Amino acid sequence: MSNGKQKLELTWIGKNEQPKLEPRILIEDPEKSYGQHSPLTKGGTQGGFENMLIYGDNLLALKALEQDFTGKIKCIYIDPPYNTGNAFEHYDDGLEHSLWLSLMKPRLELLKNLLKDDGSIWISIDADESHYLKVLCDEIFGRNNFVDEVIWQRSFSPINLKKTLSRSHDTILIYSKNNYGFTLNQIPRRPEQLKNYKNPDNDPRGLWTSTDCSVGPIVPEKLYEITTPSGRKLTPPEGRCWLFTKERFEEMVQDNRIWFGENGDNVPRVKKFLSEVKEGVTAMTLWLRDEVGDNQEAKREVKIFNDTDVFTTPKPERLIQRILTLASNEGDWVLDSFLGSGTTAAVAHKMNRKWIGIELGEHCHTHCIPRLQKVCDGTDQGGISESVGWKGGGGFKYYYLAPSLLKQDKYGNWIIEEKYNADMLAAAMAKHNPEICIRKI
Repeated sequence: MSNGKQKLELTWIGKNEQPKLEPRILIEDPEKSYGQHSPLTKGGTQGGFENMLIYGDNLLALKALEQDFTGKIKCIYIDPPYNTGNAFEHYDDGLEHSLWLSLMKPRLELLKNLLKDDGSIWISIDADESHYLKVLCDEIFGRNNFVDEVIWQRSFSPINLKKTLSRSHDTILIYSKNNYGFTLNQIPRRPEQLKNYKNPDNDPRGLWTSTDCSVGPIVPEKLYEITTPSGRKLTPPEGRCWLFTKERFEEMVQDNRIWFGENGDNVPRVKKFLSEVKEGVTAMTLWLRDEVGDNQEAKREVKIFNDTDVFTTPKPERLIQRILTLASNEGDWVLDSFLGSGTTAAVAHKMNRKWIGIELGEHCHTHCIPRLQKVCDGTDQGGISESVGWKGGGGFKYYYLAPSLLKQDKYGNWIIEEKYNADMLAAAMAKHNPEICIRKI
């Protein structure tokens, strides 16, 4: 790691040895595409054939998307291999450290290009690589565009076989494309957060709760005696003063915004109306399993789609729902280039987002397709389906990567791959040189 006056850079063997990528085209396989095209509507059907499930290497697939989707993706969520040294069934998760970094760097660079100016990327990782990934992302996205890190409680029970500590959390790193003016949505209030809102005096402004009317330290002009409606005289607690000046307090009383209790004898409190507070609450950086689910919940969800070959490292739908709630709105594009068992696409579909999912492993066919088919049919009523009122609708197109445009013949000469027809060739040439305009004759 070198530290100059202007830049902190993470270095490793092979960092700058990235091969030049050939822009490939995507070919639809109608046999694997699914669903009916329908307009995007709230709480019902989802815009169908805009959604894209792509089978193939995500580096090449991201390059293929670059021409049409640069600056269009609102929210990117990825759950790359954590490089823990374990051999996962569906991922090679034991890459040598420098190879893992070399795998991540070009993918993150392409993902950055795809983000909208007001978009953000969310990356799940654990302690084995999180600190290196943070520095790498600082370099790619800009340290000033670091939003925060979330700690997600992924498990509850300790693993007693561990000799040191039983790791129970993952980290989610969050970066914006452009931190200037960047904001996130808020989390809708849960029913338990609304239980303190009542209306004992039948105020026409509706439900309200009350808050303390005193504050510290003392401001002299806010230190005075108050007489309650019952005639009781009160001064602020020692070391504190009232929230308002005397004149402002009297205005609040006249506007029925001060509560003295049902008998008019209590210490005054300020009425806060539900109709006047923010619709949601600002998310905190600690996400507990009872709020967003854990690994056990995620495995129960994916067993519904494939109980004979259970995906090893799924994420719960509630976790992805929290991310998409904060980072996107209905109709926005969501992308996951390490789609895994298909959770991000399934949740985005149910939340009426347009989505792109990329997966190289065969579980694109054994896990993602059957899961997303059930989402479209409305037969998937697990995960967040009930909470968002999902009944089915929409669809997706399935794509795979075309082969390389050029290949060598038996004499070593470079020739055009014979699998390319005229339309494919025109599309490929446009990818290679966007300045060329090819007209069909």
